Formats: sequence, structure tokens, C-alpha cells
Amino acid sequence: MDALIAVFLALHIIGIAALLGGFLAQTKALRTGEARMVPGMLHGALTMLVTGLALVGLNQADDQEVNNVKIAVKLAILVVILGLVYVNRDEEKVAAPVFGTVGLLTTANIFIATVW
Repeated sequence: MDALIAVFLALHIIGIAALLGGFLAQTKALRTGEARMVPGMLHGALTMLVTGLALVGLNQADDQEVNNVKIAVKLAILVVILGLVYVNRDEEKVAAPVFGTVGLLTTANIFIATVW
């Protein structure tokens, strides 16, 4: 079970890397007002959702304690991120506050995962 959890954790980290990497790749375009949600951001967020749910289930099945409040907060943040990315995925330009919110929430999710 530990190997399976490790695989899903690695995939979860790849998902957050895709989401944050897509955001960081667009920061230069953000200054000129040309930032957009790239497909990798949506795919990364969806990967995080699927692997995160799998991790919770696998950890509970392995009788490991899961902090349900922490998971609920991370899930709520991810749902907002997914909504913003999905709604704006076809836009040529995304408003700076919307794009910045995605980056801020992604960073917050990373800090919640590691510090809490």
C-alpha cells in the first residue's frame, strides 16, 4: 500500500507543478495584459483533484490518520481554482485579478499542504 500511496503522491506533486508552472510561465504576459490560462493549468488542477481524492482514500484504507479539516480546506481552494481555470480556459486574455487569484490560491494550497 505504501508504494501505491507514494505513486499517487508523486502524481499529485506533478499536478501542482503543472498548475504552478503554467501560472509562472504566464507572469511575463501578465504584465502586458496578455496572460491566459494554458491547458497545462487545467490538466494540473484536475490531476490534483483525482490524485488528492485517491490519496485520502488510500490513506484511510491503510488506517492512517487523515486531517479532514485540512483536506476540506484544500479541496475548497482547489474547487475555486478549477472553476476559475475552467471558465477562463478559452479566453485570449484573462483579467489580472483573476489570474493572480489562481496563483495566490495555488500557493496557499502548497503552504497548507506543507505547513499545516
